[in-house]
Amino acid sequence: MTIRVAIIGAGNRGGDVYARLLARHGAAVTHVVDVRPARLSEIATRHAIPPERQFSDPDAFFTLGRVADAVVIATPDDQHVGPCLQALALGYDVLLEKPICLNEAELDLLQAAEDASTGRVTVCHVLRAAPFFREVRRVLDSGVLGTLIGVQHAENVAHWHYAHSYVRGNWRAAPPAAPFLLAKSCHDLDLLRAFAGSPPERVSSEGGLHHFRPEHAPPGASTRCVSCPVQDCPSDARRIYLTRDPQAWPVTVLTAAGVSLDDALRSGPYGECVYLGQNNVVDHQAITVRFRSGLTAQLTVSAFTHNNTRTLKLLGTHGELRGHMDRHELECHDFRTGDSHRWTVEATGTHGGGDDGLVQAWLASLRGQTPPPTPLSESLDSHRMAFAAERARLRGTVESL
Repeated sequence: MTIRVAIIGAGNRGGDVYARLLARHGAAVTHVVDVRPARLSEIATRHAIPPERQFSDPDAFFTLGRVADAVVIATPDDQHVGPCLQALALGYDVLLEKPICLNEAELDLLQAAEDASTGRVTVCHVLRAAPFFREVRRVLDSGVLGTLIGVQHAENVAHWHYAHSYVRGNWRAAPPAAPFLLAKSCHDLDLLRAFAGSPPERVSSEGGLHHFRPEHAPPGASTRCVSCPVQDCPSDARRIYLTRDPQAWPVTVLTAAGVSLDDALRSGPYGECVYLGQNNVVDHQAITVRFRSGLTAQLTVSAFTHNNTRTLKLLGTHGELRGHMDRHELECHDFRTGDSHRWTVEATGTHGGGDDGLVQAWLASLRGQTPPPTPLSESLDSHRMAFAAERARLRGTVESL
């Protein structure tokens, strides 16, 4: 059975990641929607999609009725809910890029729409499907840790990644993009929800925009990196982009529409000084979540790290598990026996193999082989935590859920 999938939003995630993986695993990408003519043409050519199945806006696609088996929605952050509601009204199964929405009230709206539909929504919380975190799940389920009491989790964003995505990129201002925690770490909040095995009930948070501000610009800094005399700026766009593979992310974000890298650095947002003050999202944030099961979890998300990875500790009554995702490394200590051991988890691909794992799991559910990877109601909890954390950060409160 060949699953027919329409791609709504053909950017890096929709066009380069999900469409490629779907085709690799036997699905047919039959329709594509994107507002940018060049990008629309590129993805259509890649998948041999004829002109009558190419659209510049979702409304034009949905007027056709149900012409595919499922849709991927990977539009900008503030344009996820509308197409998803339209898809559910037609009975489509949906692979929905995170974040789900920027308005907390839309979470209930989406759940009600799914309840009334024959279609199901799978949110792209890809880390659950990554081999590394599947192995963490296996250790938890084995019982070696006993009762899980606490989780210490860190998303180390990497200084250059933060500069790329959250100072110069699409997520530098909220709104229209999601707040930093929601945009970057709803993956991680979803992991905490999975580890806890129960809904969250209380959230507190601290954080702010500490460094990427005009008053921290080095003396003599230019407004664009290509003309800047400062030699030791860690966020120099020349250092970030000219030293990386031109055929891979993040460079391909700059050149996706056929623009040369040189032109992108000279005239586009990715060549701007990071201290211009055009960003407003936090660069360091810490949250604490109390779950209904009694588990307490801490998550720290920071721009001020040298690598782009996740690190964690799971603290149980009978054991401790430590992990470093970038090294594929896990270390387990059994308090009862005194034994400890360290091992690695083989993984390749984006998000540590999570993108590929999620696509395979989603296709299996569409073929009727397995249930959807994660119920929508559980995926919504990650966003409820993020919205509560942002309220707590801004108000200095502890928020109940």
